Order: sequence, then structure tokens, then C-alpha cells
Amino acid sequence: MWIFNLIFGKIFEFIFLPFRNMNPWVGMILISFLTALFLLFIFRWTSNQKGIKQVKDKIKAHLLELRLFKDNLRLSFKSQANILRYNLKYIGYSIKPLLIMIIPLILILTQLNLWFGYDSLSPGQKFILKVKLKDNYPPSNIDISINTSPGLETETMPLRVKEEGEVDWRLSAAEKGFHDVMVNVNGKIVTKEVAVGQKPLIKISPLKTRPSFIQEILNPGEPPIPANLPIKTIEVSYPSHHMNLFGLQIHWIIIYFALSIIFGFAFKGVFKVEI
Repeated sequence: MWIFNLIFGKIFEFIFLPFRNMNPWVGMILISFLTALFLLFIFRWTSNQKGIKQVKDKIKAHLLELRLFKDNLRLSFKSQANILRYNLKYIGYSIKPLLIMIIPLILILTQLNLWFGYDSLSPGQKFILKVKLKDNYPPSNIDISINTSPGLETETMPLRVKEEGEVDWRLSAAEKGFHDVMVNVNGKIVTKEVAVGQKPLIKISPLKTRPSFIQEILNPGEPPIPANLPIKTIEVSYPSHHMNLFGLQIHWIIIYFALSIIFGFAFKGVFKVEI
């Protein structure tokens, strides 16, 4: 799974390469536009376009009929029943392409979360490193420590939280750059990357996880933790990123879906796609 994540992630790195020093809105608009085109393509080739057009025409005809014969109770009820029937048929035509879209859309969203979900740490900013252990490995009994590259400083001794099954450290970001925290557990080392003072649009991975199909899909930013280590996850507490829209702080996924829908409807006629 990591090989797929690596290759898929390189596609997004290539797309965003010219925009890393720009406002994240530029990258968001671009990726929303590309997503809309991609989903229009899927919808067109996996749906019954002729059937959708016929159903939409039927719905429009019965809506017109409902307006023309609004004083005739029997015809009004009949028109409403037909509108409901054709709406259900329209939903049936849409289910297949929507189901097909779900898989690539999930993969896209997990990648975009690395680019738009978090802000890098600022020099001097303090943060928490959390190492969550596997079951049957009590934090109080495990031999665990950390070392850091010169751009980071460890501020506290390990805090062993028995109830959560984790060991925490407080660190501070000393210098700009990508730095490493080396977690030494039972004599074996695993590395977690930390981003400090990076460009406006940069790929940030908050969570490094154990080898697992689902976990690697949801957290594709770094190679998985070796399976022979008693660690579930290693997490860095990055601040969440929100996009500024006229002074309002909005989660990136709302902006992404809104722009993708707008672009989709704006270009469906250009590509002759019935939605």
C-alpha cells in the first residue's frame, strides 16, 4: 500500500509544485477544478446518460403539468406521483456512478488533507509528540526514548499515560526546515518527520501509523511503522489549518466540495454530461 501512496502522492506534489509559495487558495481552486473534470468524466462514462436525460425531461413535463392543472385535484395528485416516480428512477441511475466515484474521492481527500489540513510549526513553537503503543505493552514497562535532529529541542521527560496506552513528550521547534524525531523503543528506531516554518502550501503528515490497509489509506503521508515494533501510531500536534473567506475561517473540505460542485455544474454542458 505504501508504494501506491508514494506514487499517488507524487502526482499531487507535481500538481502543487508551481503554487507552493502562493496563497493556498490558488492550489485549492486548481485541484477543485481538476476534481470536477475528473468526476464529470467518471459520471459520463459510468452512468446511463440517455436514461438520465429522459427522466429529467419527464420530471420537467410533469412539473409543467402540475402548474397548468393546479385546479384539478386528480391531475395534480397524478402529476405529483409521477414526479416522485421519476425522481426515484433518477436516483437509481445516479447510484452506480456515485458508488464508483467514492473510492477515488476518498484517496483524493486523504492526500488533500496533507496539503490543506494543517499548518507547519513556527520557530519557537511548542508541540506534543504522542507515541501510542500496541495493546499488551503498558507504557510504564516499556523501554522508550527519543532523539531529535538539531532543529528540534526536547523540553520534558516522557509522560507515560497508562489509561491511553501512550507516551508523550513536549518539544519545541528551533529552526525552519524538515526535521526528524527518532523514537527508540526496545533498542529499535523509527523516525517521524516534523515540518517547521514551511511554505504556505506544503505537505504535512501529522500521523505515522502501523501497517494496515485502512490506516495507510487514511494516513498516506509517511511510510508505515515497522510491524515488529510495539507502536500503533506516532503523532505530532500540528495546528489545524482553516481557509480565510472574507474573514471567516472555513474548513478546507467545505471549500473543496463547494468549488468542485460549482465547477462541475459550470462545465457539464461543455463536456455534454447529464447530471
